[in-house]
Amino acid sequence: MTAERRGSERLVDLLSGQEEKLVGQWIEGVSHTLRGRLSAGELGHELRELYAALVAALRSGEDWRAEAFSEVRALLTELSRNRARQGFTPTETATAVFALKDLLAPSSETAQEDITAYLRLNRLVDALGLFTVETYAKTREEIIGSQAEQLLELSTPVVKLWDGVVAVPLVGTLDSARTQVVMEKLLQTLVDTGSDQAIIDITGVPAVDTEVAQHLLKTVVAARLMGAECTISGIRPQIAQTIVALGIQFGDIVTKATLADALKHALRRLGTENPAVAARSAR
Repeated sequence: MTAERRGSERLVDLLSGQEEKLVGQWIEGVSHTLRGRLSAGELGHELRELYAALVAALRSGEDWRAEAFSEVRALLTELSRNRARQGFTPTETATAVFALKDLLAPSSETAQEDITAYLRLNRLVDALGLFTVETYAKTREEIIGSQAEQLLELSTPVVKLWDGVVAVPLVGTLDSARTQVVMEKLLQTLVDTGSDQAIIDITGVPAVDTEVAQHLLKTVVAARLMGAECTISGIRPQIAQTIVALGIQFGDIVTKATLADALKHALRRLGTENPAVAARSAR
């Protein structure tokens, strides 16, 4: 039997021989860092399951990437994702794994064989801890990305102003991602409401440069392809000067200073070009 094999077996013996005691110490050590933010029952179930999976995997070796450690990795992934969703910090999450090192901490009376086993456990726990932190970071990125998308949706409402008239009041910077959301929501609203007049209000857009203008033009073209006429409102004096200075051309797109002016224009277009609206107005 090789020295490495003997070391692995000794590590398994140490962890399985006093499992209840060590798991209890582990739970106690981790619970202090969580400050009551996770119930004792939940934490106990989580760590006992992970401990059992770890001991079982170690019987086949210490390569944490091996198939034998698939359950350990799955449990750590679940732990990391739960911690990220519950708002725990990376340190609090990593401590749940790194606290394993304290279980077999050697003393002056510890045999050399057991010290070797402790060092082997340390190397393994370091790898599993890094895996846990990486999974936590990926989950946090996913959560932040999802929240950003939700905020983007909320920040680009499409409202119905009148029968046949919808408006998109834009606030903040208009970038490529937001333009796509605006375009999709506007086109869908045009279909859902049967409107043929759309107003894009940029009163809340702090500045208009060439890129912003291009985004606006794409949205207008998309709406026109759906059979709707677009009016851009919120052209303040500073915005008008910037547009002229940059040489931006809106072509035949109607622009108005205020949303009220744009609505008046849209209603006039409906009254003169839409027979149904004209008939209702004449009653």
